[in-house]
Amino acid sequence: MAERPRIPTLAGELAAEFAGTLILILFGVGVVAQVAGAELGDHDSIAWAWGLGVTLGVYVAARISGAHLNPAVTIALAVFKDFAWRKTAPYIAAQTAGAFVAALIVRWNYSEILAKVDPGHTIKTQGVFSTLPGNGALPVGTWGAFRDQVIGTAILLFLIKVLTDARNSPPLANLAPFMIGLVVVAIGMAFGSAAGYAINPARDFGPRLASFLTGYGGAWRDQYGDLYFWVPIIAPLIGGVLGAGLYKVLIGRFLPSEDVPAQVPAKPEPEYEAA
Repeated sequence: MAERPRIPTLAGELAAEFAGTLILILFGVGVVAQVAGAELGDHDSIAWAWGLGVTLGVYVAARISGAHLNPAVTIALAVFKDFAWRKTAPYIAAQTAGAFVAALIVRWNYSEILAKVDPGHTIKTQGVFSTLPGNGALPVGTWGAFRDQVIGTAILLFLIKVLTDARNSPPLANLAPFMIGLVVVAIGMAFGSAAGYAINPARDFGPRLASFLTGYGGAWRDQYGDLYFWVPIIAPLIGGVLGAGLYKVLIGRFLPSEDVPAQVPAKPEPEYEAA
Protein backbone atom coordinates (compact mmCIF):
# COMPACT_ATOMS: atom_id res chain seq x y z
CA MET A 1 0.00 0.00 0.00
CA ALA A 2 1.42 3.34 -1.06
CA GLU A 3 2.35 5.72 1.74
CA ARG A 4 0.25 8.85 1.89
CA PRO A 5 2.13 12.08 1.22
CA ARG A 6 3.03 13.82 4.45
CA ILE A 7 1.48 17.27 4.87
CA PRO A 8 3.48 19.63 7.11
CA THR A 9 1.80 20.55 10.37
CA LEU A 10 2.02 24.00 11.90
CA ALA A 11 4.73 22.67 14.19
CA GLY A 12 6.72 21.55 11.16
CA GLU A 13 6.25 24.91 9.47
CA LEU A 14 7.46 26.74 12.57
CA ALA A 15 10.48 24.45 12.85
CA ALA A 16 11.33 25.22 9.23
CA GLU A 17 10.98 28.98 9.77
CA PHE A 18 13.19 28.73 12.85
CA ALA A 19 15.85 26.69 11.06
CA GLY A 20 15.81 28.76 7.88
CA THR A 21 16.12 32.05 9.75
CA LEU A 22 18.85 30.59 11.94
CA ILE A 23 20.91 29.71 8.86
CA LEU A 24 20.30 33.17 7.39
CA ILE A 25 21.53 34.93 10.54
CA LEU A 26 24.50 32.62 11.11
CA PHE A 27 25.97 33.74 7.80
CA GLY A 28 24.76 37.34 7.94
CA VAL A 29 25.76 38.28 11.48
CA GLY A 30 28.80 36.00 11.25
CA VAL A 31 30.28 37.85 8.30
CA VAL A 32 29.79 41.25 9.98
CA ALA A 33 31.51 39.92 13.11
CA GLN A 34 34.41 38.73 10.98
CA VAL A 35 34.77 42.07 9.18
CA ALA A 36 34.35 44.23 12.30
CA GLY A 37 36.32 42.03 14.65
CA ALA A 38 39.08 40.55 12.52
CA GLU A 39 39.12 42.96 9.55
CA LEU A 40 38.73 40.03 7.18
CA GLY A 41 36.50 41.15 4.32
CA ASP A 42 34.70 44.36 3.45
CA HIS A 43 31.29 45.72 2.44
CA ASP A 44 31.13 43.46 -0.62
CA SER A 45 31.82 40.30 1.37
CA ILE A 46 29.09 41.38 3.80
CA ALA A 47 26.60 41.87 0.98
CA TRP A 48 27.44 38.52 -0.61
CA ALA A 49 27.34 36.57 2.65
CA TRP A 50 23.94 38.03 3.56
CA GLY A 51 22.64 37.11 0.11
CA LEU A 52 24.02 33.59 0.34
CA GLY A 53 22.56 33.28 3.83
CA VAL A 54 19.14 34.16 2.45
CA THR A 55 19.54 31.68 -0.41
CA LEU A 56 20.54 28.83 1.89
CA GLY A 57 17.88 29.70 4.47
CA VAL A 58 15.19 29.65 1.79
CA TYR A 59 16.37 26.28 0.52
CA VAL A 60 16.18 24.95 4.09
CA ALA A 61 12.57 25.96 4.68
CA ALA A 62 10.87 26.45 1.31
CA ARG A 63 9.27 23.02 0.91
CA ILE A 64 7.77 22.99 4.39
CA SER A 65 6.84 26.57 5.31
CA GLY A 66 7.29 28.62 2.16
CA ALA A 67 10.45 30.13 3.68
CA HIS A 68 9.21 33.55 4.72
CA LEU A 69 12.14 34.02 7.17
CA ASN A 70 11.00 37.61 7.60
CA PRO A 71 7.97 39.09 9.40
CA ALA A 72 7.66 41.70 6.64
CA VAL A 73 7.08 38.87 4.16
CA THR A 74 4.61 37.10 6.46
CA ILE A 75 2.57 40.24 7.16
CA ALA A 76 2.55 41.37 3.52
CA LEU A 77 1.30 37.96 2.34
CA ALA A 78 -1.41 37.96 5.03
CA VAL A 79 -2.57 41.48 4.15
CA PHE A 80 -3.16 40.42 0.54
CA LYS A 81 -4.78 37.11 1.55
CA ASP A 82 -1.92 34.92 0.36
CA PHE A 83 -1.31 33.62 3.88
CA ALA A 84 -3.52 32.80 6.87
CA TRP A 85 -3.63 35.49 9.55
CA ARG A 86 -3.87 32.83 12.27
CA LYS A 87 -0.33 31.70 11.40
CA THR A 88 1.28 35.14 11.32
CA ALA A 89 2.12 35.47 15.04
CA PRO A 90 3.55 31.91 15.31
CA TYR A 91 5.62 32.42 12.15
CA ILE A 92 7.00 35.75 13.41
CA ALA A 93 7.83 34.19 16.78
CA ALA A 94 9.69 31.31 15.09
CA GLN A 95 11.61 33.67 12.81
CA THR A 96 12.62 35.90 15.71
CA ALA A 97 13.64 32.91 17.81
CA GLY A 98 15.80 31.57 14.98
CA ALA A 99 17.51 34.94 14.58
CA PHE A 100 18.03 35.22 18.35
CA VAL A 101 19.62 31.78 18.71
CA ALA A 102 21.83 32.29 15.66
CA ALA A 103 23.06 35.61 17.05
CA LEU A 104 23.87 33.97 20.39
CA ILE A 105 25.95 31.37 18.56
CA VAL A 106 27.85 34.07 16.65
CA ARG A 107 28.29 36.11 19.85
CA TRP A 108 29.76 33.08 21.61
CA ASN A 109 31.98 32.09 18.72
CA TYR A 110 33.41 35.60 18.30
CA SER A 111 33.54 36.43 22.02
CA GLU A 112 37.34 36.62 22.25
CA ILE A 113 37.71 38.68 19.08
CA LEU A 114 34.95 41.14 19.98
CA ALA A 115 36.35 41.54 23.50
CA LYS A 116 39.77 42.34 22.00
CA VAL A 117 38.60 45.03 19.58
CA ASP A 118 35.86 46.46 21.81
CA PRO A 119 36.31 45.50 25.48
CA GLY A 120 33.38 47.65 26.60
CA HIS A 121 30.99 46.21 24.00
CA THR A 122 30.07 49.66 22.76
CA ILE A 123 28.62 51.24 19.67
CA LYS A 124 31.91 50.34 17.94
CA THR A 125 30.81 46.72 17.44
CA GLN A 126 27.09 46.99 18.16
CA GLY A 127 26.54 47.01 14.40
CA VAL A 128 27.70 43.41 14.25
CA PHE A 129 24.31 42.38 15.59
CA SER A 130 21.87 45.17 14.78
CA THR A 131 21.57 48.08 12.41
CA LEU A 132 22.15 51.77 13.01
CA PRO A 133 21.25 54.90 11.05
CA GLY A 134 24.06 55.65 8.64
CA ASN A 135 25.77 52.47 9.90
CA GLY A 136 26.69 54.43 13.00
CA ALA A 137 28.96 56.83 11.12
CA LEU A 138 27.16 58.73 8.36
CA PRO A 139 24.91 61.77 9.01
CA VAL A 140 21.58 59.94 8.82
CA GLY A 141 18.92 60.34 11.51
CA THR A 142 15.95 58.30 12.65
CA TRP A 143 13.56 59.38 9.92
CA GLY A 144 16.13 59.08 7.16
CA ALA A 145 16.73 55.50 8.27
CA PHE A 146 12.98 54.90 8.50
CA ARG A 147 12.54 56.10 4.91
CA ASP A 148 15.38 53.87 3.76
CA GLN A 149 13.88 50.79 5.40
CA VAL A 150 10.48 51.40 3.83
CA ILE A 151 12.06 51.73 0.38
CA GLY A 152 14.42 48.77 0.75
CA THR A 153 11.75 46.40 2.03
CA ALA A 154 9.31 47.52 -0.66
CA ILE A 155 11.89 46.61 -3.28
CA LEU A 156 12.44 43.24 -1.60
CA LEU A 157 8.75 42.29 -1.48
CA PHE A 158 8.06 43.55 -4.99
CA LEU A 159 10.82 41.34 -6.39
CA ILE A 160 9.96 38.34 -4.21
CA LYS A 161 6.47 38.46 -5.72
CA VAL A 162 7.97 38.78 -9.21
CA LEU A 163 10.17 35.73 -8.62
CA THR A 164 7.55 33.50 -6.98
CA ASP A 165 4.28 34.26 -8.81
CA ALA A 166 3.53 31.16 -10.88
CA ARG A 167 1.47 33.28 -13.30
CA ASN A 168 4.54 35.31 -14.15
CA SER A 169 7.75 33.80 -15.59
CA PRO A 170 9.47 32.70 -12.35
CA PRO A 171 12.92 31.09 -12.34
CA LEU A 172 12.77 27.41 -13.19
CA ALA A 173 14.73 24.41 -11.83
CA ASN A 174 14.25 25.59 -8.23
CA LEU A 175 16.37 28.70 -8.81
CA ALA A 176 14.00 31.14 -7.09
CA PRO A 177 15.89 30.99 -3.74
CA PHE A 178 19.14 31.80 -5.52
CA MET A 179 17.55 34.76 -7.29
CA ILE A 180 16.02 36.05 -4.04
CA GLY A 181 19.49 35.88 -2.52
CA LEU A 182 20.79 38.00 -5.40
CA VAL A 183 18.04 40.52 -4.70
CA VAL A 184 19.36 40.87 -1.14
CA VAL A 185 22.92 41.26 -2.45
CA ALA A 186 21.74 44.00 -4.81
CA ILE A 187 19.83 45.81 -2.05
CA GLY A 188 22.90 45.64 0.17
CA MET A 189 25.12 47.07 -2.54
CA ALA A 190 22.69 49.81 -3.57
CA PHE A 191 20.84 50.64 -0.32
CA GLY A 192 23.28 49.62 2.41
CA SER A 193 24.57 52.94 3.71
CA ALA A 194 21.55 54.76 5.17
CA ALA A 195 20.37 52.10 7.64
CA GLY A 196 22.31 48.87 7.13
CA TYR A 197 19.54 47.23 5.03
CA ALA A 198 17.91 45.21 7.81
CA ILE A 199 14.72 44.91 5.69
CA ASN A 200 13.63 42.23 8.15
CA PRO A 201 12.32 42.86 11.69
CA ALA A 202 13.38 39.42 12.95
CA ARG A 203 16.88 39.84 11.52
CA ASP A 204 17.33 43.03 13.56
CA PHE A 205 15.35 42.45 16.75
CA GLY A 206 16.53 38.89 17.47
CA PRO A 207 20.26 39.72 17.29
CA ARG A 208 19.70 43.07 19.03
CA LEU A 209 18.12 41.25 21.98
CA ALA A 210 20.93 38.69 21.98
CA SER A 211 23.56 41.42 22.08
CA PHE A 212 21.75 43.27 24.88
CA LEU A 213 21.62 40.13 27.00
CA THR A 214 25.35 39.47 26.46
CA GLY A 215 26.84 42.83 27.37
CA TYR A 216 25.76 45.44 24.85
CA GLY A 217 23.88 47.73 27.21
CA GLY A 218 23.26 50.36 24.55
CA ALA A 219 21.75 47.94 22.05
CA TRP A 220 18.36 49.65 21.94
CA ARG A 221 19.78 53.07 21.07
CA ASP A 222 21.63 54.57 18.13
CA GLN A 223 24.83 56.60 18.05
CA TYR A 224 22.86 59.73 19.01
CA GLY A 225 21.47 58.12 22.14
CA ASP A 226 17.94 57.90 20.71
CA LEU A 227 15.77 54.81 20.99
CA TYR A 228 16.15 53.23 17.58
CA PHE A 229 15.20 49.55 17.84
CA TRP A 230 11.66 50.21 16.61
CA VAL A 231 12.75 51.63 13.23
CA PRO A 232 13.91 48.32 11.66
CA ILE A 233 10.72 46.72 12.96
CA ILE A 234 7.99 49.17 11.92
CA ALA A 235 9.50 50.52 8.69
CA PRO A 236 10.03 47.09 7.04
CA LEU A 237 6.46 46.05 7.90
CA ILE A 238 5.18 49.16 6.11
CA GLY A 239 7.58 48.73 3.21
CA GLY A 240 6.68 45.07 2.76
CA VAL A 241 2.97 45.80 2.40
CA LEU A 242 3.78 48.70 0.07
CA GLY A 243 6.00 46.56 -2.16
CA ALA A 244 3.55 43.66 -2.35
CA GLY A 245 0.74 46.12 -3.06
CA LEU A 246 2.67 47.78 -5.86
CA TYR A 247 3.27 44.37 -7.41
CA LYS A 248 -0.47 43.67 -7.33
CA VAL A 249 -1.28 47.02 -8.92
CA LEU A 250 1.47 47.22 -11.52
CA ILE A 251 1.99 43.57 -12.50
CA GLY A 252 -0.19 41.01 -10.76
CA ARG A 253 -3.57 42.24 -11.94
CA PHE A 254 -2.48 42.13 -15.57
CA LEU A 255 -1.14 38.57 -15.54
CA PRO A 256 -3.20 35.74 -17.04
CA SER A 257 -4.38 32.88 -14.88
CA GLU A 258 -2.04 29.92 -14.47
CA ASP A 259 -3.91 27.81 -17.05
CA VAL A 260 -3.40 30.39 -19.81
CA PRO A 261 -0.15 29.81 -21.68
CA ALA A 262 2.30 32.68 -21.82
CA GLN A 263 2.31 34.63 -25.03
CA VAL A 264 5.22 33.90 -27.33
CA PRO A 265 6.21 36.58 -29.82
CA ALA A 266 5.12 35.60 -33.30
CA LYS A 267 7.88 34.52 -35.64
CA PRO A 268 8.29 37.24 -38.26
CA GLU A 269 7.39 36.30 -41.79
CA PRO A 270 10.27 36.37 -44.28
CA GLU A 271 10.16 39.35 -46.61
CA TYR A 272 10.65 37.18 -49.68
CA GLU A 273 10.86 33.56 -50.72
CA ALA A 274 14.19 32.14 -51.81
CA ALA A 275 14.32 31.66 -55.54
